[in-house]
Order: sequence, then structure tokens, then C-alpha cells
Amino acid sequence: MSKSANKHNRIYCTAQPLNEELTLQLEKGTVGPKDDPKLRGKILVDQHGWDKEDTLKIWAFGPEQTGPNLLIDTTKGIQYMNEIKDSMESGFQIVTSTGVLCEEAWRGVRVNVVDSVLHADAIHRGGGQLIPLARRVYYAAELVSEPRLQEPYFLVEITAPADVVGGIYSTLSQRRGQVDEENPIEGTPLTIVRAFMPVAESFGFAGHLRSQTAGQAFPNCVFHHWQVISGSPLEPGTKSNEIVAQIRKRKGLKNEVPPLDEYMDKL
Repeated sequence: MSKSANKHNRIYCTAQPLNEELTLQLEKGTVGPKDDPKLRGKILVDQHGWDKEDTLKIWAFGPEQTGPNLLIDTTKGIQYMNEIKDSMESGFQIVTSTGVLCEEAWRGVRVNVVDSVLHADAIHRGGGQLIPLARRVYYAAELVSEPRLQEPYFLVEITAPADVVGGIYSTLSQRRGQVDEENPIEGTPLTIVRAFMPVAESFGFAGHLRSQTAGQAFPNCVFHHWQVISGSPLEPGTKSNEIVAQIRKRKGLKNEVPPLDEYMDKL
């Protein structure tokens, strides 16, 4: 829960992850803001087990109105919700493009507006009061919902003679690569190795691979998927926490992630 600066408005929110299948559908545009609400609702109910009422009260997709994050109004019988929708959506667009951990975009997050207490006079619940309030409550919901970092992975296809495959495996293992399959090309002495490798480990990969295979291996890298980095980014000593610290330093932000008290008010 967060309060507006004038203390006359309160918003209560929760945050939860969307499943990977729905996140991919949102990214590909097979489910999106321009769809017919009834058809979109049918997909969400039948394929993802959503409550039918929630599908009809999707307020926003973000960031940039089309991203893989959703803002849902799950309140029932509360006054003035339609009047604050634009302000809540504006805050959502800002937050989904600059998350609280290291100002990186959100992916696969659902925010539920579960309750609100709003001033009866419209002048006290304008955008100047509600947009900062919306941002604070979304950040607080993110922090209390055990956020995780995701990193992009390349699909790497390496063509090389069969006798240098050992060098390929050792190069991949040094860079957290995971071999998916290895197929010989019929009628030739060549083999194709398919593997997944974090994009962060790909810098200098081609040169390293050539040095390990006497210049006989040719890699081709394309983005394939996102994968969750294990460990909490809020827990000191974890890999995720180190990455957050590095990103914040690079961007010139404060070393520590802002504490929850900065965004959430006491109930």
C-alpha cells in the first residue's frame, strides 16, 4: 500500500509472475492490446486458467502499451476507479520500462490493483497526486514479490570437422554454454553442434573458439530465449546481486537497491 503526497488517496497492489507461455505470446503479439477483449479473454481463460472477470479488466500492457507485462483492476464495487485509470496506466508505463532493481525493463509481470481508498473530490485525486503514487506502489509490489533477473541466451550453431569437437565443448563449458545436440553432416567430415550460451559470455567467443580449434570452427549466434538467473538479487553474495550492483554502478545509480520503506507505507 502507498499513499499519495496529500495523504488523501491509498492504493493497494500485488505483483506476480506470468507464466512463460503467456509471456512469449505477449512478446510475439498473438495476445495483445488490439485484440477483441472477448477473444483475448477466451485465450487467457482456456489456455492459462485466468478468471473471466480479470480478463475483461486489463487496464494496460507495458512498457510502450504493448510489452509483456499486465496491469489488472481486480477491485469490485469501488468508486472512481475509471477516473484514476489513466494515471495508474501512466505510472505503469514508466515502471515497466525502468524497474526498481537496476532500471531495466520488466518481463512477465502481472500487477493487480486489489483495493483503493480515494478522495471524493476529484481535485484531490488528479494525475499530480496519483502518477507518483502509482509508481511507488508498483515498485513496492515488485520488491515484496521476490523479483528475479533474467538474462538473454544465444542459440549457437557451430560447424566444424569432427576431430575438433572436443575443443568446442571445452570452449562452451568455460562460458556456461549448454550443448543441445550434435549432428554429423552426411557425406562430409563436418559436424554441427547446437548449444545455448548466455549473451553476457559471448564477447570474444568466436576468437576463443578459433584458437581452441585451430581456426576450423565457425559459430553462428542468434537470440533464442530468456532464462532466470538463480538466486535473489536482493540477497548479498548471490550472482544476481553482483549483476545488479554492476549495472547500478555502470548507470551511475546508488550502490544499494532502494529500501522498501521508500515506496511502501505502513498499513
